[in-house]
Amino acid sequence: MRFYELDSVPYGTARYTGEYHAEHKWGLPGLLCPTCGGNAAGIAEAYPSVDLSEFPEAKQLEKSWLEEDYGRFERLRQMVRPLVPASARLRPGTHFGPLVGSARGNIAQILIQYPWLVLIRREALEQLHAEGLRGLKGCRTELRFRQKNSPELLELEIELHGLYHPGCLPPVDLAPCETCGSYKFGRPKEPLLDGASLPEHLDLFRLRNGSATLVITERFADTLRRLGFEEFSLREVPVR
Repeated sequence: MRFYELDSVPYGTARYTGEYHAEHKWGLPGLLCPTCGGNAAGIAEAYPSVDLSEFPEAKQLEKSWLEEDYGRFERLRQMVRPLVPASARLRPGTHFGPLVGSARGNIAQILIQYPWLVLIRREALEQLHAEGLRGLKGCRTELRFRQKNSPELLELEIELHGLYHPGCLPPVDLAPCETCGSYKFGRPKEPLLDGASLPEHLDLFRLRNGSATLVITERFADTLRRLGFEEFSLREVPVR
């Protein structure tokens, strides 16, 4: 089985004009970590299906801030823990709920404006479901269009599974900080996947030690090409 990194098209080559300006409705605060000393904020991790509207603390989670009290951060994290997939790390800055904001322009079947976030037209998602692709969970958005005949856009909720192989990472401690979950390395120049860590039940996932990297299976890649989807790029990632 081959695997590919799913990304946007190179800058300046897009044929479609679609774009959006939005934020998720809620989010955990960033954290001034008492263990590693870093300012942790996991902007790439989002669970748009999670509804926090009935929680007393929901209003304060609508704003962004850097929390210095780890105990307070941990209480907020444990509050949402029962609502997210078991694979979720709930790093500082993790987002929840629908994208709220505005959108405009001509939008292809999928829209990858940021490397870690995929929007998809409802009818396009239905096509992919009909092909039997696994793990594609579309969540509603609250994006406002000024134009007529605007599409219904959903956000794919993408779980954390799989790891970069140690062979492509720098010679540092590869374990995440036990408190905030941050790693001491960034995205490798020549990524390599750890074959033993890859899920067998999903055709789309993000890496646990590189959550801004979206990975799809060869089956998913072939389906996108065959159905004529546009406005995405693929880069094969070797597996060891």
